[in-house]
Amino acid sequence: MAAFKLAHLSDPHLPPLPKARLAELFGKRALGYLNWTRNRRRYYRREVLDAVVKDMQAQAPDHIAVTGDLVNLALEAEFQPAREWLASVGTPERVTAIPGNHDAYVRSTRHRFAQAIADYVAGDEASRDGGFPFVRRRGPLALIGLSSAVPTAPFMATGTLGRLQLERIEKILISLSTDEAFRVLLVHHPLHSDSRPKRLTDSGRLLALIKKHGVDLILHGHDHVQSTKWFDGPDGKIPSIGVPAASALARGRHPAAAYNVYAIERDGNAWRCEQTIRGIDNELHITEIGRTRLI
Repeated sequence: MAAFKLAHLSDPHLPPLPKARLAELFGKRALGYLNWTRNRRRYYRREVLDAVVKDMQAQAPDHIAVTGDLVNLALEAEFQPAREWLASVGTPERVTAIPGNHDAYVRSTRHRFAQAIADYVAGDEASRDGGFPFVRRRGPLALIGLSSAVPTAPFMATGTLGRLQLERIEKILISLSTDEAFRVLLVHHPLHSDSRPKRLTDSGRLLALIKKHGVDLILHGHDHVQSTKWFDGPDGKIPSIGVPAASALARGRHPAAAYNVYAIERDGNAWRCEQTIRGIDNELHITEIGRTRLI
């Protein structure tokens, strides 16, 4: 049987930003809008994102995971384009999405993202309640979608899971611990961050659950860099992998857009997982820039 191919991209920050109404530009949104017009619009480009998606689709993945930050300021006018973009990537059967902090940028629209793309964040069977966490079975995978997206104060981009979600996560991990599925945890914020304004505030509790019950792979976004960290599980180390922003040109310490493809297959009583990194250059050419045997 051929390996199951899971593609992962994150943080498309869909450009261009729709025109905002003056009444929407106050508080944190005003600062975000200023940052977009003076800085981000130069580096987050639709032609980059389109090239990345076209190349990713050419790899014929069996499923695609998008780990948040589809929008920028959570303006009402951003959610329908986000829905349309996801539909261009694939159907809800073939694409799973979770929210990022920009998708819940302010309290007034914090729930609009999940409403707009409800069928992309809906779990299977009993978990089909529109809430988090959710579980989706795709091929040999059990995709566990979390939401760390919460509105925060200006200059803060922290994430939080919260007590209720952590309790549900533990129940899910327990139920999957005796399953033969390859367990993939999707979360926007990395499980460890050196940046206090960008950290996952209750990552310690999540890491404790993972150490006790285990998963096979953790995928995240948020930092806009390619990264691999290893965390303790019940049977060894677990890889946690982040990707650059999917619409980005290279700037400073932030690399140009890239995405990962994971080839996952059963190998006797264990799993085999190989990661391929594909990235874009300034001429919008996409090539393979790395390949690693993870498991």
